[in-house]
Parts: sequence; C-alpha cells; structure tokens
Amino acid sequence: MPSREPRRILITGGAGFIGSNFVHHWCDRYPDDRVVVLDLLSYAGNRRNLESVEGRENFRFVAGDICDRTLVDALLRSETIDTVAHFAAESHVDRSILGPEAFVRTNVLGTSTLLEAFRQHWKKRGDRGSDRFLHVSTDEVYGSLSPNDPLFSETTPYQPNSPYAASKAGSDHIVRAYHHTYGVPTLITNCSNNYGPYQFPEKLIPLMCINIMLGQPLPVYGDGQHVRDWLYVNDHCQAIDLVLHQGTPGETYNIGGNNQIKNLDLVQMVCQLMDELASDLPVSPSKKLISFVKDRPGHDRRYGIDARKIKAKLGWTPQETIEGGLRSTVEWYLTHRDWWEPLLSKEYKDYYRKIYG
Repeated sequence: MPSREPRRILITGGAGFIGSNFVHHWCDRYPDDRVVVLDLLSYAGNRRNLESVEGRENFRFVAGDICDRTLVDALLRSETIDTVAHFAAESHVDRSILGPEAFVRTNVLGTSTLLEAFRQHWKKRGDRGSDRFLHVSTDEVYGSLSPNDPLFSETTPYQPNSPYAASKAGSDHIVRAYHHTYGVPTLITNCSNNYGPYQFPEKLIPLMCINIMLGQPLPVYGDGQHVRDWLYVNDHCQAIDLVLHQGTPGETYNIGGNNQIKNLDLVQMVCQLMDELASDLPVSPSKKLISFVKDRPGHDRRYGIDARKIKAKLGWTPQETIEGGLRSTVEWYLTHRDWWEPLLSKEYKDYYRKIYG
C-alpha cells in the first residue's frame, strides 16, 4: 500500500464475526487511524471479540443501532468520519425464515439510515476525494445456480430466494442509487460464505465443531449436496481493505474463495480434522454423528463466485487454501471453549430446537 493519510473509519457491526476480524486487521495494519465501532450487540455481536484492541488510544466502541439517525449523525460529526465500512446486518437465512421483519429493519432501513446520514455529513465536509462508504453484501442476492450455470459475476441479475437475501438485495440497490443519484462515493462487495474465528455457533462450521466436542448430532440439510464457495475471513478482510483504498466509487466487486464444496463433504472434512486434533472426543470417529434433517424452505442449491474483476482491477486473489483455513478454524474452536460456551444460551438452544428439532 502506498503512503496514505490516516483515516477516521466507522465500522458498523464491528463486534460480529466478519466485522471484528476486519477491526483486528485494520487496527494492526493502520495503527495511526481512528477506528470507531458501532454495534447493537444483538445475539451475534460479542464485545469480547474486541478485547485485544479496546485499550488502544485510537479506538472507540459505541453500543448502538444503525437505525438510530440521531446517534449516527452525532458519531459522524463528532468523530469527523471520512470512511464507513458497513458490516452490520442480520445474516442467518434460518432466522430470516422464522422472523423476516428484523431483517428488513436492519438490512434495508438500517442501511438507508446510515447512507442518508453519511450523505449529509459528506456534503457538509465537502468532497475530499478519499471519502468512502463501503457496503458489505453477499452472493446470496444472485439466487441459486444449477450445476452447469456460470459463476456469479457482478452483472448477474438479482434473484434472491430467502428473506435474508432479499433484504440484502434491497440494501445493495439503495447503496447503488445513492452513488448514481447523489454522487456519494459508495462501494459494494458481494462475498461468498466466510469462515474463521469468532463466528457465532449457529453457522455451519462452528456448529459442527462445537457439536462434535459436545457429542451431539451434526445436522445436515436434505441430501447434503448443496454447494457453497468458502472464503477464509482474513482473505475477505484483505479484499475489503484493497477495495476501500483502490476501488472505483460506484463499482461492485465480487469476493470469492475459489472453493466450491458440497455441504456434506465440508462436514466430513471438519470431522476428519476434529478426529486428528482432539484426543478426547465423546464420539469417535465423529462422522458417526452426521444426521440428515429435513431441508429448509427454499434452500438454494449452489453458489459460486466469479472473482475475476477484483483480480484484474485490484490484483486480489485469496491466499488461504480450504485445507489450511479449515485447520486453523478448527484449532481455534478447540482452544477457545471459554469463548463459545457462554453463547449456548437458553435463547440459542430454543432456536436450535425450532430449526433442527
């Protein structure tokens, strides 16, 4: 990265999974930047994710809602924010099926509130050329691929199939409109499935790791042949960093891991690693815990990202292999029981029973 002026960055959802990994990445790489995290600390937001950076002089945490316009206005003004990295979102498809309203509120109305506040702040500051609003989105907005369909590109038509995907599609459209209508320097990234440290236990990989440690069934939807493209979270953070510094305002960049894997195959990889790395598992081999459950409604069959644009324009490619990234992730959950055990609350267990029985 060439020499740069320090930024004053607001990171929404910075206590969540991808957001907290990005906070660590940014604080380590740019220690002179002012970093402000805004997070509602809902069930998936965890203040402990930020313990190692909380004491830094240039760091501030604010508990609050992106839908709170008064709070957002005050933060942008008092902190003289020039950059927004917008991770805050409701992000779990299963929860969106149970309660879609929360997804519309946070993902659509929250993004709209944040954008309008940033637009007004940006106008008052005057266009300085380096200001940016980056919106982190998902490949799920594109719908589902058949086995022989080409990969999702930035020009693939939107066809969201879940309330979660539809809410993210709506937020993408609002962000794009703010650039084309008002000139706001927005950027959109659409990523594939992330994995790595600090991911809430309801998601596939931590769910498998934790259930193996507890000797509980490993629920696999349907026939287990659904395909996802897996992206290690540190690679994702590197890509967002690059898009913020070198991306063209108004553009969208797809970020993928080049790892299309069937769900059942991925679960079996996790089982093999757990068997290798943990000596005292309740059930061994752990693949005996695999249990097929009724498929969820509208389950997309296949996702896959075509990341040629970000490679050609910005020179980014993922550095972590699925083998190396998955091993690091499994090791993290094995050695951070004190992090995930408190998250298995009554609310989580009630939700789990609703989904898997």
